[in-house]
Amino acid sequence: MPSDRTIPRGSLDDLSAFAMVARTRSFTRAAADLGVSNSMLSYTIKRLEQRLGIALLRRTSRSVAPTEAGEKLLLALEPALAAIHDTLGTLGREHDRVSGTLRITATRQAYDAVIRPVLADFCAAHPQATLEVIIDYGFRDIVADRFDAGIRLGEKLEQDMVALRVGPELRMAVVASPVYLARYPAPRMPEDLQAHLCINYRMVSAHTLYAWEFEKDGRHLKLKLSGPLTFNEPEPMLQAAVDGLGVAYVLEHEAAASIESGRLVRLLEEWTPPFPGFFLYYPSRKQVSSALAALLTLLRERHNASLKPAT
Repeated sequence: MPSDRTIPRGSLDDLSAFAMVARTRSFTRAAADLGVSNSMLSYTIKRLEQRLGIALLRRTSRSVAPTEAGEKLLLALEPALAAIHDTLGTLGREHDRVSGTLRITATRQAYDAVIRPVLADFCAAHPQATLEVIIDYGFRDIVADRFDAGIRLGEKLEQDMVALRVGPELRMAVVASPVYLARYPAPRMPEDLQAHLCINYRMVSAHTLYAWEFEKDGRHLKLKLSGPLTFNEPEPMLQAAVDGLGVAYVLEHEAAASIESGRLVRLLEEWTPPFPGFFLYYPSRKQVSSALAALLTLLRERHNASLKPAT
């Protein structure tokens, strides 16, 4: 058994209390600074002295002062307590500062609609953080693949995820060029598309073509249509439609400019009602990093601003 006495764990508060009394030379002032009663502080010092087997303070009815042993202990404690205080302050500042790498999986559409509009603000506000966006179209196991979050359409989210809506409702649009419609009559019903050249979207992860979905007056249709062209990106689908090569089924906002310019004509609009838009999701059991929390704040602010009526 070692002959020297050791300070048990949990006595740092006792040592801090002693240092406060020794510096102020007053139990009353030290108790006020520490936010404890005089009796509690007196008990703390007595407990420390009993544990060490050494008198640390000399008490009279009018004053209190450290003993010789108390002076030695105070000299050793002052720089140590100051270093601990500084380190705790640094840790607190680092906790408040947004830093680290934030990894997100998103489709190209999700990146353009959700991340890109806030990217400049995020980078400017949080220069210590790194945002890594992986563009893909399959549903990733974001825990196993070490992603912090993902962005997908709300209707496709896993049940065990926390989801934050980060965009408005979306709509699909069936479009074709005037040149194409000069050769083929415009469809009046979704089933009429079966006689058209449909430009399809390949869901690479699911190894299948995306079914075109329609809804009107409680009637739901899900059609798998054929055609000479298939892509896994919306941009070439739109370009092919503009070139008069067929009918495309894309997100409304992606085709808006071409519709407005007259390069594309919208078809079957009453059959494509709005549906839930993009959501950012992350595991419910995972602690949110400072970088993810900062991005969530930006996205909430942007989404809430979009809901306010224009003045």
